[in-house]
Amino acid sequence: MTTPDGPGPRTGAGILRSALRRNARAMAWGTVLMGMYQAGETAFPIALGLIVEHALRDRSLGALGLSFAALAAIITTVSFSWRFGMRVLQRANTTEAHRWRVRVAACGLQPVARDADLKSGEVLTIATEDADQTADIIEVVPLLVSSLVAVLIAAVALGTASVGLGLLVIAGTVGILSVLSVMSRRIGTRTGEQQARVARAGAKVADLITGLRPLHGFGGNHAALRSYRGVSGEARDQAIAVARANGAYAGTAVALNMVLATAVTLLAGRLAFRDQITTGELVMAVGLAQFIMEPLKLFSEMPKYVMVARASAERMALVLAAPPVATPGSDRPAADGGLEVDCVQYGSLRKLKFHVPPGRFVAVAAYGQRSVTDLVSVLAGDVPPSAFEGAVRVGGREAAHLAVDALREHLLVNPSHAEIFAGTLRTNIDPSGTARMVSEAVEASLLTDVVALHREGLDRPVRDRGADLSGGQRQRLSLARALAADAPVLVLHDPTTAVDAVTEQLVARNIARLRRGRTTLVITSSPALLDAADQVLVLDEGVITTEGTHRDLLATDQDYRQALAR
Repeated sequence: MTTPDGPGPRTGAGILRSALRRNARAMAWGTVLMGMYQAGETAFPIALGLIVEHALRDRSLGALGLSFAALAAIITTVSFSWRFGMRVLQRANTTEAHRWRVRVAACGLQPVARDADLKSGEVLTIATEDADQTADIIEVVPLLVSSLVAVLIAAVALGTASVGLGLLVIAGTVGILSVLSVMSRRIGTRTGEQQARVARAGAKVADLITGLRPLHGFGGNHAALRSYRGVSGEARDQAIAVARANGAYAGTAVALNMVLATAVTLLAGRLAFRDQITTGELVMAVGLAQFIMEPLKLFSEMPKYVMVARASAERMALVLAAPPVATPGSDRPAADGGLEVDCVQYGSLRKLKFHVPPGRFVAVAAYGQRSVTDLVSVLAGDVPPSAFEGAVRVGGREAAHLAVDALREHLLVNPSHAEIFAGTLRTNIDPSGTARMVSEAVEASLLTDVVALHREGLDRPVRDRGADLSGGQRQRLSLARALAADAPVLVLHDPTTAVDAVTEQLVARNIARLRRGRTTLVITSSPALLDAADQVLVLDEGVITTEGTHRDLLATDQDYRQALAR
């Protein structure tokens, strides 16, 4: 997987600058087109005023026809500039949102975990809602500039009729923006808090779904629901607070805009009553007073969207700027190398040391589950190298010094309860679509009965987390995925605990046959798998206490016999 650790923005402001810089051309075109739209909208009441002025003075049908043609040209410009301007901006917006979604998802999915205090549900919210709101800056800036163009044109047009009218529009606009900019900061802060609480609620849901079966098993689902209700309630309360702030902002903006429009209309009427402006200029002033409310409303909303985009960008920076837990190296393992655990001290493991030679099938029989959990965590890379003493070597090279992609290509650790994804049997077995041993893996894991039960075969749909499969079917599907990858070094943790004894015996033989000549480590208490292995290592209280074949250990080691008989 390509990781996004190259040069890139690591702060909210940097993310916004990067988005603006990358879409500068689209924003320039959008600004021009939306400026034309706003200029056309502004020109309409100006044109009406001129038409009235000339109609009263010239009373010419030719001039009237020319005026109608001018109005038609203005309407056409308004229609097409809006259509194509919004098309350009929204395309750039959606494309930029896609880029940030992919970038945040890449950080969340890369094999090297990041040192961020965020759960998967929170990362999901950041990769969706926050990415979309950050990309809104692409539309906000052109709309802000085009609204400013409209206000300036209106001010200049009114200023030609009366300097007082032009100055009133400019002073009123500055006053409105000053008030609303203060309110927008508060909205930005509250929106950031809301997004954080929504993300926590999403993380809680993800945790509940993952643990749904065990929760039902011991009756903890009601307590879990109460816990989620509390987290969701906090998100709801914060959303209500944000809605109130948005309502106050919108109400204030509308009220101030109406006050300005009313002031312009009253001043124009007073000037016309005193014959200081003509009737046509009065029509223009009244029309502009009505029109100016739209760009002012749009103009006054922009600070709020800028603050929301900045708050979302800051949340994205939590993921993008988080350093990896471990810094991967650049080495590559030897193609035919084995697996070595050298004096690993972690948790319950006490200077654990063993070696799986290249091409051998070795099993580890553990007397304690805690040691198994710690060993699998170390081998899977869930524990950073700095958190344990000793070394894990793959292909003769320390795993800590290997490039991430090289390590993942060479070593595959399949946990006992691997995830099943929504899709089909085929996409679960071969997610990348590049595996060459799908049929062999299906046969070895005895998943053939599941495939044969449905006419779709491997294209049979699978529900999220394998909800439509039994426990044994899910486990065999996970095993098939691990075998189909054909990794040079494969670690399996209890791959047959959910199948019956006959199936377990057949699967054990199939694994040994399919993996012949490939390095395989199975951590299990299954007699069938232990018997199929070339060598068995006994893990007791964090160290290897004895080793040999399964049958030799059964004949000579009473503790081994008793452990398997439990």
